[in-house]
Amino acid sequence: MKYDIITFGSASRDIFLTSKKFLIVGQKKFVTGKGLCLSLGSKIDIEDIFFFTGGGGTNTAATFSNLGFKTAFCGMVGEESAGEDIINELKNFKINTDFVLKTKKKTTNYSVVLSSGRKERTILTYRGAAGELTEKDIPWTKLDTKWIYLAPLSGKLAKLSEKIVNFAKQKGIKIAMNPGNSQLYLPKATIERILKKVDVLFLNQEEASILTKIPYQKEKEIFSKLDKLVTGICIMTKGSQGVTVSDGEYLYKSGIINVKATDWTGAGDSFAAGFLSGIINSKGNIEYGIQLGVANSAACLLKLGAKNGLLKKGDIWKKVKVKKDPCLKTNECKKK
Repeated sequence: MKYDIITFGSASRDIFLTSKKFLIVGQKKFVTGKGLCLSLGSKIDIEDIFFFTGGGGTNTAATFSNLGFKTAFCGMVGEESAGEDIINELKNFKINTDFVLKTKKKTTNYSVVLSSGRKERTILTYRGAAGELTEKDIPWTKLDTKWIYLAPLSGKLAKLSEKIVNFAKQKGIKIAMNPGNSQLYLPKATIERILKKVDVLFLNQEEASILTKIPYQKEKEIFSKLDKLVTGICIMTKGSQGVTVSDGEYLYKSGIINVKATDWTGAGDSFAAGFLSGIINSKGNIEYGIQLGVANSAACLLKLGAKNGLLKKGDIWKKVKVKKDPCLKTNECKKK
């Protein structure tokens, strides 16, 4: 079977817990300067509990399928009810599950999202079965697709990144990548080889700073470095500040669509999948890609969970304004 896109990455069971008893406390010892605190030894009442599925590989696959692409997900889950729930939900999204493998070594990945009802949240993550996927498990001969989307691969799984990218290039498959920290901290020579072969690279500000070793506030310098590392399109998402994209000749910038957000889970995945869908459908129109990505992310924010508010093919959505400047005039990046 010929697919439009196959996604690689994690699949998880997400549990959302909300309680006003979760107290936000300022403390320098926390990385963010604030901590979500509970009374030690107490029994804490929970106002709400919700169960969803998540993981970068399945979240992006949901958008691609929603927008009309023939989509498959390749990853690993555990042999328990959580793994079955993920597979069943993928099928409900009309995502092919032939490449979803099961393992007895570990249970399915889990994330517990703790919220006091405000914007701030803390996520407890168990990296389980997804990390057990090996090169031998991947059905290489059956990966007949136009695109591969490579979501963050954590731990030892990150070492598969170059093998997947090399496979894609050998087969003439285009590749989009959103590397996580484990991939960004691969040996310098390895990550640089990978980036030269990637067609579309997604980073948030923190990831862009880690990759380039430049403070995220210095956007001009970051894109100057990225355009030397990446042959394809580079995207840096900036949360509430919008997004900046470079194709090596122009810089494209946009803000966000302001909505009353219910949940921030999956916002990055929904933007990335929306952007790539727009690029594919418009045959490379970056402005349209940004607009669809921003709209899909805004729709995702309106509902709990990473898959519940995503746009579908035929939906009417608001388009943000995109500013386009030649890189050479602004000296922010170098023409390839």
